[in-house]
Amino acid sequence: MERLLCTIGFAGKTAEEFFALLRGAGVQQLIDVRQNRGGQLSGFAKNPDLSFFLRAIGNIEYVHEPLLAPPPELLKSYRNTKDWPTYESAFLETMKERSVPEELDSGSWASKVALLCSEPGPEKCHRRLAADLIAAHWRARGDQVEVRHLVLEGHKNGRPRRKKAAPAP
Repeated sequence: MERLLCTIGFAGKTAEEFFALLRGAGVQQLIDVRQNRGGQLSGFAKNPDLSFFLRAIGNIEYVHEPLLAPPPELLKSYRNTKDWPTYESAFLETMKERSVPEELDSGSWASKVALLCSEPGPEKCHRRLAADLIAAHWRARGDQVEVRHLVLEGHKNGRPRRKKAAPAP
């Protein structure tokens, strides 16, 4: 089976940009891998509004998959330390303890899916790690998998590039 496994973050994007990226990739199903889906900073990506918007704007199905969310204590630790290598190692260990991807029902997912989290870019986000695990699992089963990170064109790490200030005269 041919599969497209995208990742996307909502931060740093307008609703128009976010939904255009999903539609442009042909995403059929969005898998929400966030621990907290209802935070006030989530804006248009807040649960249950996101499910409505996905259906209404792109005919995209919404699924929440808490098995792929980082434990709250791990997320809190990372926010305090910003130690990505430690976070990455601990997240992958958590996935192993949860038997992900083996215990994950990803076989029922659409052929074109996107994993959602908040971070603008995939570089330091657990959704990239989850996508790598799932893609390897699907490939081991014989699927052809393309992993694509949906970020805004012309943006570094999914964030707008800051213009350098002009030198003083």
